[in-house]
Amino acid sequence: MKKKSAGLNIRFFVLLFVFIIYVFPFIMVLINSLKQKTDIIRNPLSLLGDHGITFSNFVEAAEKMNFFQALGNSIFITFISTALIVLFSSMAAYIICRKQWKACKILFALMILSLAIPFQVLMIPLVSIYGGIFHLLNHRFTLIFMHIGFCVSTSTFLFYGSIKSTIPLELEEAASIDGCGQFQIFRTIVFPLLKPTIATTIIINALNIWNDYLLPSLILADNDLKTLPVATRVFYGAFSADLGLLMAALVLLVLPILILYLFLQKHIIEGVVAGAVKG
Repeated sequence: MKKKSAGLNIRFFVLLFVFIIYVFPFIMVLINSLKQKTDIIRNPLSLLGDHGITFSNFVEAAEKMNFFQALGNSIFITFISTALIVLFSSMAAYIICRKQWKACKILFALMILSLAIPFQVLMIPLVSIYGGIFHLLNHRFTLIFMHIGFCVSTSTFLFYGSIKSTIPLELEEAASIDGCGQFQIFRTIVFPLLKPTIATTIIINALNIWNDYLLPSLILADNDLKTLPVATRVFYGAFSADLGLLMAALVLLVLPILILYLFLQKHIIEGVVAGAVKG
């Protein structure tokens, strides 16, 4: 009994240590966002600067980065992209799971293989094709289209595992006997039962899209179209950065997506477990 208790205590302290290491950078960003630039440079690890706590960094950062314009762009792009990813990937996963077509198996295999291709490999061809040939850069819907293309494979894989393992085929057969069509079965029976996986897919894709810097910086050149991560670039000068404003901007960047995570966190583990079962 004592050995078991000692083992639990060791695990607890190890997990606590890992948690502190993981959370420490976020805590320091929050603390330094309340300091002046000189206090951050002098002692970035101190809990309180010589000039005390200041909230002026948030006001100045919001004005300098055009926060509300960038926030609107980020919300629009993230919401539309995530909603379409959930819709398309859930429908694709349902068809792949329920139809024994050879085309479905080939398509699903190609989706899995596409996960091994890094974005950096496609970066220059995408910009060259969409910009040089089609002239579609500097449009928010172009960015949304690309986000859907890069995220739908992973989401389809999650939905496929969830449908395969958690939704009985008998429910669909009973609905079919009652006269429901394929789309009606998906809309009224299958999709509502996928709530945990939907929540997981939303938070995973919303986090990726919200925090993405590289793709929006390549696609959106107009200042009025910039998302929050790209807008924070204004705080970097040629030879230095205003650290106080930068830290405040990072807090403003993280806060909306953190609120979303807190609302959906209870569904995430359940959804990941449901989507991790292989068919």
